[in-house]
Amino acid sequence: MSDIQCSSTDTVNKTVLYDRHLALAGKSRLAPFAGYLLPLWYSGIAAEHKAVRTAAGLFDVTHMCVLGVTGPAALPFLDYLTTNSVAALTPGRAQYSYILDDHGHVLDDIIVYCLDPSRYMVVVNAANTQKIKAWSSHILNTRTDLFAPSSVTVLDIRHESPGRVDLALQGPASLFALFRIIPSEYHLRLESLKPFELLHVDSPQLDLIIARTGYTGEKIAFELFIDPSKATWLWDAILDLCRDLKVIPCGLGARDSLRIEAGLPLYGHELDGPDLISPYQAGYPWAVKLNKSEFIGKTAITAHASSFRSQIVRLSFPGEKGIRPIRPGDAVLDNFNTCIGHVTSSAGIQDTQIALALVLRGKIEVDQPIALYYASRNAAQTQLGRLPKPEQGTKLEPDLKGLVLPRFAKF
Repeated sequence: MSDIQCSSTDTVNKTVLYDRHLALAGKSRLAPFAGYLLPLWYSGIAAEHKAVRTAAGLFDVTHMCVLGVTGPAALPFLDYLTTNSVAALTPGRAQYSYILDDHGHVLDDIIVYCLDPSRYMVVVNAANTQKIKAWSSHILNTRTDLFAPSSVTVLDIRHESPGRVDLALQGPASLFALFRIIPSEYHLRLESLKPFELLHVDSPQLDLIIARTGYTGEKIAFELFIDPSKATWLWDAILDLCRDLKVIPCGLGARDSLRIEAGLPLYGHELDGPDLISPYQAGYPWAVKLNKSEFIGKTAITAHASSFRSQIVRLSFPGEKGIRPIRPGDAVLDNFNTCIGHVTSSAGIQDTQIALALVLRGKIEVDQPIALYYASRNAAQTQLGRLPKPEQGTKLEPDLKGLVLPRFAKF
């Protein structure tokens, strides 16, 4: 099972698919996450993980914030707000990017979708919604030398009519599943869609934006942007019409284990968080265009680009029954049993545990043996001498031996 971090807030919202989750998963399997009640799993995390890798899985990601950024200054505004080059986007394309603060710290990782040069969608992590909305408003109101506030409109279009919310259909059978949903005249265009490209299905029967993006590492994967009032219809249609393709609903657990297996970062774990992890440390230098004339945090991130000392790596450890699960905070040891960093995320996948960890640069290489020390989980373990927060440079007795994997997996 992956290490799912669920929120514990008294104010919890329900997605437009809440009734479906209640019917399919039951109330006991719903948990608050980023302010919304979402299913941890339906049939089981392992089964859902396998379905995405071998067939397809359908995820409710309608809790993710979808911002509509429109107006004559939408392009220069987004190019200034984000690290990647929005100016390089043409209609029908998308890009992974970051929003930084003035100090170069990551406020969120996002995907920008270009509908036309004056109309964009920006998908923001649900937990960062209010922060990004406030930051965008602040920039618009303070950088009037760059663009007039009236020339850009930023709206949360999840709550607009018409609006857009996001479902994710991920896995090798996803394309064939969509063939059963969209009109046949769009099939050839969908089949030729490349990663980070999008297709607008605009017919009398269906208004749907299909993007070849996702958060599972799957080569064939799509995100589906539809009006909130039609989201339940789309969910039902995919599951009802694609049973023979073995398309199943998937919850938070599989979403987390799939992204960990692929090596994808989660905000607060492999991005920002207590270690203030940057895009360079996370393995995404290409998403920061230092050759742009100006963007927020450019001076700070430019200095950081040549001076960062630690990086995110992907590791493999045994995970058979009886082996203690790895957890964030466990120490990573080099060949000399010296602590060189700590685990940030982990997931059990069949008989293997995959961990993402922040370690010192230059200390390990792909295919090199690695070791792990279990940090203390409670006061009793601490009293017996186990360290709760092992520090870099500390010599420790290894508890588990593993292997360094390539930074990202290919499926």
